[in-house]
Amino acid sequence: MRTDGLSFCMLVKNEERDLAGCLDSVRDLASELIVVDTGSTDASLEIAAGYGAKVIRFDFTRVDFAAARNCAIAQARGRWILVLDADETLDPAGVPKIEALVGQNEDAGYYLERHNHASDYATSTTDFVVRLFPNLPNYRYRGRVHETIHIGRLIQTDICIEHKFACSRETRRRKNHWYIEILKEEIAANPNDDTRLDFLAAEYHQLEMFDEATAVVEQIVRARPRDARAHLFLGTYHLVYQHDAVRARADFRRALELRPGYPEAASFLQRIEEQERLY
Repeated sequence: MRTDGLSFCMLVKNEERDLAGCLDSVRDLASELIVVDTGSTDASLEIAAGYGAKVIRFDFTRVDFAAARNCAIAQARGRWILVLDADETLDPAGVPKIEALVGQNEDAGYYLERHNHASDYATSTTDFVVRLFPNLPNYRYRGRVHETIHIGRLIQTDICIEHKFACSRETRRRKNHWYIEILKEEIAANPNDDTRLDFLAAEYHQLEMFDEATAVVEQIVRARPRDARAHLFLGTYHLVYQHDAVRARADFRRALELRPGYPEAASFLQRIEEQERLY
């Protein structure tokens, strides 16, 4: 039974291998399927059309994932938006939970629990992503890469997404470098948007470029001097990757000043003190 008022929106580019599985997981839930294509040369468009999806071609000459996602949302007629990527599928147990949330019609966005499975790793990782939210004009994505949507109230759920990606480690590294260049362009265009720095630090970290990541986290602390979490991260980089216990201690102490009782900062301080007693 399709949920009246729920629009499913997604981006695709050459996703013929995974697209059908993704659409199968939501076809009986959403009242409409909207697929924005950013340049497929395979059978993705035909597959989407076969599911009755509204297919929109989007000029992706200038990479901008937020603009592409917002193009999909702008076409949606439902009161609610559900977003998945082509290599993701919705756990069937989540269908009635989404139906219930849409029925409540609260002005809130919902985190879904995503299980990430890489083909070249034996273990999976879990993160939480905002994928269900009201279709309101002020809820739009921002960021050319690592696009985010800002909603006033966010609620975590146990609705699961299975994310299976088959790209190799080298392919992921190339993507990291590609994203770094785009993030640098975004930061140069809008130096006041310090949120892009968080993603830049993460890209450097994934590439194990820890000196570069540390320098970016130092920028974050300068931009957000009262952000206890930023000071915690900086202390971690100074301690683990820079082996600078003096600076790390100062970072963790500042984190505790800003957030009294901060357990992670207190734990790192204890670790420093124990090491000093030993050596």
